[in-house]
Amino acid sequence: MTGYRQYDRPQKPTRRVTISDVSDALGLTKSTVSRALNGYDDIAETTRLRVARMAERMGYRPMSQAQTIRTGRARALGLVVELSPEGDAHRLFLADFLAGLSQAAGDEGWTVTIAAADNQAGALDAMRALVRDRKADGFVLPRTLWDDPRVALLRREHVPFVLFGRVRDGADCAWHDVRGEEAMADAVARLVALGHRRIGFVNGMQHLAYCHHRRAGFLDGMAAAGLAADPALIVEGMANAGDAARATRALLDLPEPPTALIYATDTLALGAYRAARALGLELGRDLSVIGYDGLPEGTAVLPALASYAVDFRGVGQTLARHLIRRIEGDQPETLRTTIAAVFRDGGSIGAPALTPPELAARLRGRAAAPSDHSDET
Repeated sequence: MTGYRQYDRPQKPTRRVTISDVSDALGLTKSTVSRALNGYDDIAETTRLRVARMAERMGYRPMSQAQTIRTGRARALGLVVELSPEGDAHRLFLADFLAGLSQAAGDEGWTVTIAAADNQAGALDAMRALVRDRKADGFVLPRTLWDDPRVALLRREHVPFVLFGRVRDGADCAWHDVRGEEAMADAVARLVALGHRRIGFVNGMQHLAYCHHRRAGFLDGMAAAGLAADPALIVEGMANAGDAARATRALLDLPEPPTALIYATDTLALGAYRAARALGLELGRDLSVIGYDGLPEGTAVLPALASYAVDFRGVGQTLARHLIRRIEGDQPETLRTTIAAVFRDGGSIGAPALTPPELAARLRGRAAAPSDHSDET
């Protein structure tokens, strides 16, 4: 094939390609090639990419069994997915998250071992089994709990881990997270700029770490706007869209209802659509709604849900890299990063058409009229 160097395309060698072969092809030392393939920080990114590309062209593959015996590592990242009913919203982002996690792990010669469990106890058992059977060198912990038993277990077992989230006691934890608190404060500012002053907040379940951060962000946003956060307008402990629909109805039944509501997740925000439909309210005019996560379901409703989108694929990639560094000995304090969610505009927000008293009067008038049997759930 004229114009091609020997290793310009993947080869099918008659013998196994070794690190020595790759180092000879590149004119680099075996140590440099080995450190580049294993992602050491003292190797320049250009060199790492050059080595990775040549290794791929030559068909180099590490001897995983030999590496496991020599290093005591399986070169596998563990992930246990809990399939409990309350995890439905969590599973919505898993496809992109797993794609990013697997891609980044594969780029560095690692694999991802995935197990499923029906509940928290089952998840802990699955993690113990993966460690015992040497099928995972460490774990990515998604959907972090405020007081997370997985963290306690892995601390006791001295097993490396990295969190997708920030727990109450994160003293020895590595993590990557999205600044949900920043998004909630920004949501308040956007609604205030549109003219809203009576703003409510519908949160998830308090054992989840993100709920604490997002509630704090909402309160910070209200304080920054010079508004008092009315405790009657803050609802906690919502598990799904049905819960959120009922909470929304209760908030709108108040003598002075909110003209805008911020929801900790898109799943909860979609409950507002059910409540608004049942009450004959037009979202974006009679009631403004903002969510968080940027799920596809939010763009499929009318009007489209204003939300804060998260790059879950990128999150998975970063968590994989963090965990590999942690397994290789990096200190957790050096592996703590956060990113911002990106606002995605939608027709579910707008300037308030009614004041809170006017909205209350309209809803009272509707309640006095014959029921149309609208279904809020």
